[in-house]
Amino acid sequence: MSNEKVLIIDDEKLIRWSVRRQLEEWGYAAMEAESGTGGLAQIRAELPDLILLDVRLPDLSGIEVLREIKQNNVSVPVIVITGDPQLDDIKTAIKLGALDFVKKPLDFDELQVTIENAIDRSQLRSERDSLRAEVKRRSGYHEVIGKSQRMLELMSFVRKVAASEATTVLIQGESGTGKDLIAKAIHYESTRANKPLVAINCSAIPETLMEAELFGHERGAFTDAKAQKKGLFEVADGGTLFLDEIGELSTYLQAKLLRVLEDQTIRRIGGVKDIGIDTRVIAASNRDLEQGVRDATFRQDLFYRLSIIPIFIPPLRQRKEDVLPLVEFFIERYNFRFRRNVKGITQETRDLLVSYVWPGNVRELKNAIERAMILE
Repeated sequence: MSNEKVLIIDDEKLIRWSVRRQLEEWGYAAMEAESGTGGLAQIRAELPDLILLDVRLPDLSGIEVLREIKQNNVSVPVIVITGDPQLDDIKTAIKLGALDFVKKPLDFDELQVTIENAIDRSQLRSERDSLRAEVKRRSGYHEVIGKSQRMLELMSFVRKVAASEATTVLIQGESGTGKDLIAKAIHYESTRANKPLVAINCSAIPETLMEAELFGHERGAFTDAKAQKKGLFEVADGGTLFLDEIGELSTYLQAKLLRVLEDQTIRRIGGVKDIGIDTRVIAASNRDLEQGVRDATFRQDLFYRLSIIPIFIPPLRQRKEDVLPLVEFFIERYNFRFRRNVKGITQETRDLLVSYVWPGNVRELKNAIERAMILE
């Protein structure tokens, strides 16, 4: 039997009666309101687990009720009831956060499935939010898990960097160490957190396309430029641009990037004017960029400009104390994702995981736990 409370907001008494009877047969506790104001009063008095909301009400419209619910940050799933599924109100309701809609005359089989799905989705969202809160509490910083002295010192430094106005940060470390997570931590703990975080992998896009991706282009700048397009520097204006695998950029694009960092302006391909930007650049590389400078594959002036704030993430083999906390974190994550209930691992497995050198670092460990839980 279900214990969820469902509030029916509908001005038709027969609808409320028939829906209430069905809800009670299905094991739900039913509540009723015949108007929008009455429904809002019910919500304030006792928060339901789900709301069935008619679009057409005698006082407030269903849309107004839904807007009021969302403005008050009431996180309860809403299913809209309508006599006309073509109404623009349905589109508006979905945009405002309604999970689904059902049409009159009501098909109770369809209604039951819709209610069950809505409650399941709501519970999953609640579990997800709780898990995220627990992850943040346990890790102390987003998904960067670590209790070793090196990681604690690293995260203390990252907090200072996030609070600073430094425009460029260079994160270095082996593949799989979590450079992207450090970049996210810096962005979301900075004053730019409410602005875009835009990420691009410099090794994943051909040089011929990378220039347009970063700087944008004007209409007609080249054969396929049928419309003006903003580049990622403009898209990230006010926020952060994360350039992963920066060492893969060609020397030509390195020169253009250096100019942007120095002048805080960009010029679209085919453009004739400079556009001012306010974008923090976080670059990352698993290559030794200082060696790249010596080999003349990476510009020395760009290296110095990027590494105003250098961050190095140690490989997992150099911080063995972090292996088991990471294992616990990934087990919790995949318990949630795969609907498993793995409580832990044996001492033998713990010893094996800690003694292994993890050449693929945290990514390899994550994949190993995911694979084990899928096959378990």
